[in-house]
Amino acid sequence: MDTLTQNTSLKQTTLFHRTQVPVRFSEVDALGIVWHGHYIKFFEDGREAFGSQYGLSYLDVYKYKFATPLVSINVDFKKTVKYGDSVIIETTFINSPAAKIIFNYRIFRVSDNELVATGSSIQVFINMEHELLITIPPFFEEWKKTHRLH
Repeated sequence: MDTLTQNTSLKQTTLFHRTQVPVRFSEVDALGIVWHGHYIKFFEDGREAFGSQYGLSYLDVYKYKFATPLVSINVDFKKTVKYGDSVIIETTFINSPAAKIIFNYRIFRVSDNELVATGSSIQVFINMEHELLITIPPFFEEWKKTHRLH
């Protein structure tokens, strides 16, 4: 499931993607609820699905000889999720003039559409020599133009 919206009053496009994943047995603790560290994996699932949909996957970035390591991630927990549940991960791209990729996340329990967690992440660009880029790579600038994110 993916969505593209355009806010005509601001003339800015917002890209987001929704993907559903089941809660796996290996993700729960002794109480049968998802261990807090696995929410980071849910965010990763969201980023991968977003990237596949919009041409910004890790492999897409890598073909231009760049990588995008995480430098910041946060999670706010709202409700618990149990083994047997499924969650929807809503991943929203946040446009920035800086050489970084920012996402916001909302995770919903499928059974009752309850918001269970929110969060955000920031990734930066490095080249194959592991040097940090301080300017936006040309391919990413072109990607933004293609998706009307300027």
